Amino acid sequence: MKTLLKGGQVYDQGTFVPMDIEVTDGVITARGASILPSTDFDRVLDVSGLHVFPGFVDVHVHLREPGFSYKETIATGTRACARGGYTTVCAMPNLSPAPDSDEHLRAQEELIARDAVIRVLPYGTITLGQKGEGELTDMAALAGRVCGFSDDGRGVKERETMRQAILNCKAVDSIIAAHCEDMSLIPTGGAIHDGAFAKAHGIPGIPSESEWGPIARDVELLKETGCRYHVCHVSARESVEIIRQAKAAGIDITCETGPHYLLMCQDDLQDEGRFKMNPPLRDKADQEALLAGLLDGTIDMIATDHAPHSAEEKSKGLAKSAMGVVGIETAFPLLYTHLVKPGVITLGQLVEALTTAPRKRFRLDGGLNVGDRAEITVFDLNATSTVNPEDFLSKGHATPFEGWQVDAECRYTIYGDKIAYEA
Repeated sequence: MKTLLKGGQVYDQGTFVPMDIEVTDGVITARGASILPSTDFDRVLDVSGLHVFPGFVDVHVHLREPGFSYKETIATGTRACARGGYTTVCAMPNLSPAPDSDEHLRAQEELIARDAVIRVLPYGTITLGQKGEGELTDMAALAGRVCGFSDDGRGVKERETMRQAILNCKAVDSIIAAHCEDMSLIPTGGAIHDGAFAKAHGIPGIPSESEWGPIARDVELLKETGCRYHVCHVSARESVEIIRQAKAAGIDITCETGPHYLLMCQDDLQDEGRFKMNPPLRDKADQEALLAGLLDGTIDMIATDHAPHSAEEKSKGLAKSAMGVVGIETAFPLLYTHLVKPGVITLGQLVEALTTAPRKRFRLDGGLNVGDRAEITVFDLNATSTVNPEDFLSKGHATPFEGWQVDAECRYTIYGDKIAYEA
């Protein structure tokens, strides 16, 4: 299979260059100012006037299979990812069965092999059953088949359990993607940030310390042990500062935040399930600290934490709806429209946070260089539309961005020799 992308503005080391790209059997075999179409090509894609990016990478998605296919499937989830411009995603392990053994991981791998239209890399769990406590998973048995280890959805409860997990992870040269949450600090029914909205509406609040406390604990453990360590879904300004100081001290730590934390705060809340996620939207000062952290490199990458639920599970207001919102199909258009176009960040900074940084940290291949497996996404940056969840390919429709204007549309997503999405 031979494909030519003709006439695009190709992202190249922070700038855009008029360039054609040739893909042969799923690998980029040539790039140049003018590659002439010939009968050798099975398809020629005219991408004139469009922007060509490395395929986006999301190190934090929930694809819900096996175990919860009523929320999402590998098939629906990866089609949604492709529509968002993503060619590689890392799938969180809160599944049934949780990928904590060879047998349980195989169940997930078989579904991925059968149904995924892009690359899906599973996480293994840190603890057996993804309980956040008790016996640790045999990391050595799974390390070659997973992108890292996480108990996302639950924080690792005990200090000594996390200490041993860090040592085990270091021994197999993998990475821990830590869900940092101290449940002992969260009141029964905690649903949103412990701030003005919670107090005004009588909803139990989730304090920021429930996030930054475990990060501070783990930073101390990393000083003792050392390990590749990544913090999931950072939402609080204290967390940003702890990570900033840890990096300055030479600790091997990275982190991510989500589009909703960069673009919204508790001032935007409505008493609807589509505004409920974990961690919650926090104060305006937290939002500003996250943006500052993204700009100064404290926050390495942006991950969506795409977390689909059924309509019923998200229909019970802030207090009783399930935690989690969807975002894989809208992430780049929203961030481009509401951060890049107003000049908050540059397009290059956004692309780095969605491509180079996650690939480097999680040791992933693929991209736009000759010899790379083709992972390419093509966007029209002059296409204006409105976020409408009824149009989503994901089974999940709960987005806090419903009705927002976006000025970018994915036209193609290419993974290997396949067009995973075409508008």
